[in-house]
Amino acid sequence: MENKYEIVERDLKEKILAGIYAINDKLPTESELMSTYGVSRYTIRRAVGDLENEHYIYRIQGGGIFVDDWQNAIKAPLKSKVIGVITTHIADYIFPNIITGIDRYISSEGYSILISNTQNNPEKERKSIQKMMESNLAGLIIEPTQSALDNPNKDLYQKIKDQELPTLFINAHYPELDFPYIEMDDFESGKVVTEQLIKLGHHKILGLFKIDDSQGVHRMNGFVKAYQERNELALLSEIVMYQSTDNMHAVFTKLEKILLRDDRPSAIICYNDQLAIQVIDLIRSIGLEVPADVSVMGFDNYQLSQYISPKLSTVEHPKEKMGRAAGKMILEMIETGTKGEPLIYEPKLVIRDSANNLKNK
Repeated sequence: MENKYEIVERDLKEKILAGIYAINDKLPTESELMSTYGVSRYTIRRAVGDLENEHYIYRIQGGGIFVDDWQNAIKAPLKSKVIGVITTHIADYIFPNIITGIDRYISSEGYSILISNTQNNPEKERKSIQKMMESNLAGLIIEPTQSALDNPNKDLYQKIKDQELPTLFINAHYPELDFPYIEMDDFESGKVVTEQLIKLGHHKILGLFKIDDSQGVHRMNGFVKAYQERNELALLSEIVMYQSTDNMHAVFTKLEKILLRDDRPSAIICYNDQLAIQVIDLIRSIGLEVPADVSVMGFDNYQLSQYISPKLSTVEHPKEKMGRAAGKMILEMIETGTKGEPLIYEPKLVIRDSANNLKNK
């Protein structure tokens, strides 16, 4: 549990980092801070003393407390060679492989990793960025949080830019922010998966996409594009959209109702393999079989995809290769002071057993 002075110190620091208190701005007096936070003078002085030691503020005798030039203090020579990595989900799915790739590349050059996890929550992303900004990093690799929605942390990204901290995005990017990025061509991935199913004779295809991440939006747009190019089939397509904060029980209830219809889709394209595995379980729970009754395809080639029954057809995600590329790019940015160029991986289908060929029936 935080002490009172730590709460005051953290809040003042967040306001300084966010630009609410700009460099050389005068802060409220000790008495005003005591009233604002409901704490003693000792608590305020303890918090202010810590911030002064960290070069966030300075005091003028008889003149008050002012915001120090903390950005230049952070630009001081590095005490350690550390790369910050911010991810949406650290413990599962594909990101451990990406981190492995990053670590293997940068460790060979004497760097180490500082990891933070946002759980795809913008408020946690904000805290992660603030933590990284305080950590005297050499560079920063970020997987954006809810990248398809309006970004509430633009002010902090601008601070990163102002600090000239080498930064790149991975897996997705915020289009309005001028940082390099490494990601899959998710639009083309959605298109080729849909085209593959159409080639197998599936006309009624359901797309199940998460739409608060740009990966899901681009994959959905690729799905739509494949049908746009086959206008005679367009009316047979169907889409269910959801967001990270949605109750997945409600999503699966809606999907179950669709699957119980007489005119149910013959195939389902899922936002990723993790979702596809859950969808296969749902299909079985209502007495249907995969792929005999419903075909299923996903994205990312999740490790478990080749071990479930039936083995899941999907799209390859380069994972560790992407991590190594991110490590290489960030070190080049650090060493040369140049901005990296975007790197986009083209989709590669992984055909297994979960998609049925209706033309053979």
